Parts: sequence; C-alpha cells; structure tokens
Amino acid sequence: MAADSPAPAVRQLRLVVEATDHEAAVAFFRDALGLPEEAAFSGEGDARVVILDAGRATLEIANPAQKRLIDEVEVGRQVAPRIRVAFEVDDTEATTARLVAAGASEIAPPTRTPWQSLNSRLDAPAGLQITIFQELLTPDEGVGTRDAEPEGDGDS
Repeated sequence: MAADSPAPAVRQLRLVVEATDHEAAVAFFRDALGLPEEAAFSGEGDARVVILDAGRATLEIANPAQKRLIDEVEVGRQVAPRIRVAFEVDDTEATTARLVAAGASEIAPPTRTPWQSLNSRLDAPAGLQITIFQELLTPDEGVGTRDAEPEGDGDS
C-alpha cells in the first residue's frame, strides 16, 4: 500500500458460525484442520464461543454463473449453498483425508481445476460446506486480477 493511501476501513473478517455440537465443531476445525485457537469465551446459559485463526481472509463474491461453474468443476453437479467456506492448505490430498477421518463427508475428491488449484469439497460440522484448496501456481506464474488481464479478454 502506498504511503499516501488511506488505511483500510476493515481490519478483520470474522465468520460467525452457529454450531449445535459446539465441541465437535471446535475439535474438527481446531484439531483436525489445524486452525489455532485465538480466544475462547463463555457466558450465561452455557453460551460459548471459540475464535480460531484462519490466516489471511478474503471475501470472494461470485455471480450465479461463476458459482455454477465452480460447482461443475469441483463436484460435477450443483451442490453449494449460497455461502461456502474455502481453506487454502499446503496439501489438499492429505488434508482432505485427515478431515474425512475426523468426521467430514466427502462431496468430491481432490480435483485439478482449470485455474490450477487442487480442490476438494466436504460437508463439515456446523452445517458448513467447505472447499480445501492448494494453489498449484504462484501468483507470478498465472494467478492474477482482472486488472492484469489483457484488454478484450474479459472473464474466463
């Protein structure tokens, strides 16, 4: 960010998920997926929350056509709800196997995508559908922004 640019207004993206089986969800995401516990709080009436650090956060906004395309590429059919959570990992195959062993249901095995990532799709605790993905190229090798596209190319 340039020195004369204003500071970003948003400091953190926090996704809040209600989990009926709180302990199972915490064990899955903290212990099996490996998200470090940042804080935990409890309150009246058995109210509990655990905040897990998921690393860098982005908000991916897809139009309906893109959502359908991603489902077709990753799963081969339309399965995703309006919100799906994706986690970038170093090894999609090993992480997928570990999460299935920890109780996730595999929707689709690791699949190489046209945008050069290895993605699997799982149903996870707390009613979340998740994608586990591993980037196969670095940003310099081909993953970029619309601003970097040559004129006339548009969306792929």
